[in-house]
Amino acid sequence: MLRKITRVIFSIFIISFTIYILLDTFVLSNVYQVVSTTSNTSSVASLSSTTTANITDTSYEDDNISITITTDRVNDTTVYVADIKVSDPSYLSTAFAKSSYGKNVTETTSNIASSVNAILAINGDFYGVQESGYVLKNGVIYRSTSNGNDDLVIYKDGSFEIINENDITIDELLQNGAYNILSFGPALVEDSKISVSYNSEVGKSMSSNPRTAIGIIDENHYVFVVSDGRTSESSGLSLYELANYMKNLGCTIAYNLDGGGSSTMYFNGKVINKPTTTGNTITERKVSDIVYIGY
Repeated sequence: MLRKITRVIFSIFIISFTIYILLDTFVLSNVYQVVSTTSNTSSVASLSSTTTANITDTSYEDDNISITITTDRVNDTTVYVADIKVSDPSYLSTAFAKSSYGKNVTETTSNIASSVNAILAINGDFYGVQESGYVLKNGVIYRSTSNGNDDLVIYKDGSFEIINENDITIDELLQNGAYNILSFGPALVEDSKISVSYNSEVGKSMSSNPRTAIGIIDENHYVFVVSDGRTSESSGLSLYELANYMKNLGCTIAYNLDGGGSSTMYFNGKVINKPTTTGNTITERKVSDIVYIGY
């Protein structure tokens, strides 16, 4: 009898512990640091009160920022392209969900974008579901433990570089002028050449998926790309198809961000693509962070 009671108690303990681990990993939020909501842009990149923006459903232009949105069809997939030119690289920035760095702290891309008055935004690297991997946002180091990932480094001068976390510390990157690090991947294009193979994929992801990518074409000239997927009207892209598309746009460096249900593009106050996790419902997935253009 005692042995049976012991087994029951042990089983309850194991089940409870497993549930806790799952909740702690995927559900329970833990805020490590609240981030100031004060604008992080430099004095050079401040909006003049006399600046007037010309805005349409597919474009935004003022003295400092020019954005043109186009929609394309590639391999039975709808692709949204934001072509961006800025007068100063500080208009390219990142933001945390709920203005907080932490674990499982999430918000929709549109809510984060609205909170920082973003003109254009895409989902970021979803750092919050990982225990390691560099986190450097707007010049501040939040996590310095390496996971050996290939990261995209965005420097203060607006240039891009692909690095491996095992090759350089985050402190060295900061000293070298790094301003933002995106740790998801893989790199899609390097030196204007496709850097993934035909069979490359992220984890156990399907070959055709909603995707999000960021690329640089020239000095202060960037592209944000989001593809829909998992629906009858939009199949989704493989990583190789996405890389080929970014190369054809003229990207010298392009990087894959979190995809699937996270893939979201926000422009002028609304979500312009059709984000979905299952394909049954068009709705945004909550994410840890965004990349955006704004003041």
